[in-house]
Amino acid sequence: MESNNSLQIGTASGTLLSVMPNIVSEDILKTIILAVIGAIISFIISLLLKGLTKFKKKH
Repeated sequence: MESNNSLQIGTASGTLLSVMPNIVSEDILKTIILAVIGAIISFIISLLLKGLTKFKKKH
Protein backbone atom coordinates (compact mmCIF):
# COMPACT_ATOMS: atom_id res chain seq x y z
CA MET A 1 0.00 0.00 0.00
CA GLU A 2 2.82 2.39 0.72
CA SER A 3 3.98 2.37 -2.88
CA ASN A 4 0.45 3.33 -3.91
CA ASN A 5 0.56 6.38 -1.61
CA SER A 6 3.97 7.28 -2.98
CA LEU A 7 2.65 7.04 -6.51
CA GLN A 8 -0.32 9.30 -5.69
CA ILE A 9 1.86 11.85 -3.91
CA GLY A 10 4.37 11.81 -6.74
CA THR A 11 1.68 12.27 -9.36
CA ALA A 12 0.04 15.14 -7.47
CA SER A 13 3.38 16.84 -6.84
CA GLY A 14 4.43 16.50 -10.46
CA THR A 15 1.14 17.90 -11.68
CA LEU A 16 1.35 20.84 -9.29
CA LEU A 17 4.94 21.61 -10.23
CA SER A 18 4.17 21.44 -13.95
CA VAL A 19 1.24 23.85 -13.58
CA MET A 20 2.98 26.39 -11.33
CA PRO A 21 5.12 28.09 -14.04
CA ASN A 22 1.97 28.77 -16.06
CA ILE A 23 0.27 30.64 -13.21
CA VAL A 24 1.05 34.35 -13.31
CA SER A 25 1.05 36.23 -10.02
CA GLU A 26 -1.24 38.87 -11.54
CA ASP A 27 -3.86 36.18 -12.15
CA ILE A 28 -3.68 35.06 -8.53
CA LEU A 29 -4.07 38.63 -7.29
CA LYS A 30 -6.99 39.24 -9.65
CA THR A 31 -8.66 36.02 -8.48
CA ILE A 32 -8.25 36.99 -4.83
CA ILE A 33 -9.69 40.47 -5.44
CA LEU A 34 -12.66 39.08 -7.38
CA ALA A 35 -13.33 36.49 -4.68
CA VAL A 36 -13.36 39.19 -1.97
CA ILE A 37 -15.67 41.42 -4.02
CA GLY A 38 -17.99 38.48 -4.71
CA ALA A 39 -18.13 37.54 -1.02
CA ILE A 40 -18.91 41.12 0.02
CA ILE A 41 -21.66 41.50 -2.59
CA SER A 42 -23.15 38.13 -1.65
CA PHE A 43 -23.21 39.14 2.03
CA ILE A 44 -24.85 42.50 1.28
CA ILE A 45 -27.50 40.92 -0.96
CA SER A 46 -28.32 38.31 1.69
CA LEU A 47 -28.75 41.06 4.30
CA LEU A 48 -31.00 43.02 1.95
CA LEU A 49 -33.13 39.96 1.20
CA LYS A 50 -33.37 39.14 4.90
CA GLY A 51 -34.53 42.68 5.64
CA LEU A 52 -37.00 42.56 2.76
CA THR A 53 -38.56 39.32 3.98
CA LYS A 54 -38.89 40.73 7.53
CA PHE A 55 -40.51 43.87 6.10
CA LYS A 56 -42.99 41.85 4.02
CA LYS A 57 -43.92 39.66 7.00
CA LYS A 58 -44.79 42.76 9.08
CA HIS A 59 -47.10 44.17 6.40
